[in-house]
Amino acid sequence: MNGKGGLPTRWWPWLFAAGIFVAFFLHLQGIPLFDLDEGAFSEATREMLVNHDFLTTYLNGVPRYAKPILIYWFQAASVSIFGVHTFAFRLPSALAAVAWMLAIFAFVRPRFGREAAYAAGLLATCSMGVAIIGRAAIADSLLNLFLALSAFDVYRYYETGRAAPRNRVFLWMALGFLTKGPIAMLAVPVSLLFFGLRGEWRAWARAAFSPVGWAIFLAIAAPWYIAEYLHQGQAFIDSFFLKNNFGRYGGHAMQGHGGDIFYYVFAVLLMLLPFSGWLLRLLGRLRAVRGEPLDQFIWLWFGFTFVFFSFSHTKLPHYILYGCTPLFVLFARYREHIRSRWVAFLPVLLFGALVLALPEISRLVAARTSDAYVAAMLARGPAVFGLGYYVVALIGFAGALWLTFWPPRWPVWQRSLLAALLALFVLMQALLPAVGQLKQEPVMEAGLLAKKLGGTVVMWRINMPSFSVYRQAITPSGRPKPGEMVFTNVNHLPELAHMGRYQLVYSSGGIVLARFLGPQTK
Repeated sequence: MNGKGGLPTRWWPWLFAAGIFVAFFLHLQGIPLFDLDEGAFSEATREMLVNHDFLTTYLNGVPRYAKPILIYWFQAASVSIFGVHTFAFRLPSALAAVAWMLAIFAFVRPRFGREAAYAAGLLATCSMGVAIIGRAAIADSLLNLFLALSAFDVYRYYETGRAAPRNRVFLWMALGFLTKGPIAMLAVPVSLLFFGLRGEWRAWARAAFSPVGWAIFLAIAAPWYIAEYLHQGQAFIDSFFLKNNFGRYGGHAMQGHGGDIFYYVFAVLLMLLPFSGWLLRLLGRLRAVRGEPLDQFIWLWFGFTFVFFSFSHTKLPHYILYGCTPLFVLFARYREHIRSRWVAFLPVLLFGALVLALPEISRLVAARTSDAYVAAMLARGPAVFGLGYYVVALIGFAGALWLTFWPPRWPVWQRSLLAALLALFVLMQALLPAVGQLKQEPVMEAGLLAKKLGGTVVMWRINMPSFSVYRQAITPSGRPKPGEMVFTNVNHLPELAHMGRYQLVYSSGGIVLARFLGPQTK
């Protein structure tokens, strides 16, 4: 048993393993791909395999320069083994997330002990932002792994001065550069600030200008970029670097993903759920970091990421996760400082109440919205929010409420972790499947039907590339011609009717598959 009267020591490995399974593998196949991002990555990977082109990615037949190549290679390998299935597209991200959690565990254990290492792993695993990104068929789980590994090795280099961790930093940055581009270099400014604050300029310069390190980086990262430039020319440079990297930061907000300077104040609390209160409680330790090298490193890592993305013109909530890995180390180190029930349990109880209220909220929104697509999507709610949904949600909420007060001999932070594990189960067993059924199941059904029927299909006034994944064929965007099928949503049916006659082939949840018959005859 735990010497302090808390959780039995033998429970920790099993809890960590349970958290990893629920977060990254439960319903990995059963929940449809989410558009836009999961659909886009998955369809680009499918086209890579069909085209036998492992250099340039295409999305519905158009070159896609938005992200580098590494995640597509991993997804292609998975699909080659398991087939064109949701599970295969998501598996590389799930495995990367497991490695990410193990990297946190391996960093914390020699510094703060076995219990702290399991606590850090569970804190990360049960954070809802990490759990959702960790299973998504996109590049961010893999990127977060490389960001964590590079930053941890920066600190190991600070501790030891050895060449091995220094060289590994360049290895991880190179792999991250192949995963998502320049953001993989986050360890450079963070290490500069940290070593400068510690007065270790020479040690930083030895690492930053290491010929061996840069040789490793260039040997791994450069070949694909050079080959892609030689193959695609200036279009690749303009789209990838100028538009999708520098443009996202300094240009106009892309795809409407903007926000004010305070955007990430709320985003970080959302991504850390249900541990948002832990962050607010431990912000008070900022006054005590002056003599603590690791605390300084943690806050600089998080703080630089927070400030950097706060000034970006394009903002998405999961960008802040690039700076959240160190917070889980901090939370684990100072876990005994979490003594207030309400700091620990109010976020998880609010989450449970929201899950229970969601069916009624969706009904009210469906009744009041003027958007025909949203109304039709939410009208499926009674079929989606069934008895199983309520049973899981009630068990999760009741369990979290019980843990708020019992067993009193267990520390609050330990009960908070157990409540978070329950909330994670509710998220993956009830909430995400329900959202997937409402938003994406009709897209999947339409895609499978279109595959069965065959013929030409165009995507009109809609951008849901998962349709092409399920159809297993390119679906170009454009104006339909007579005899072609149209994939769209109900908002655009009046305009389609104005263009000519059409016959509905499929309609559910606001998603429509129709055969366009041509202009109206007089």
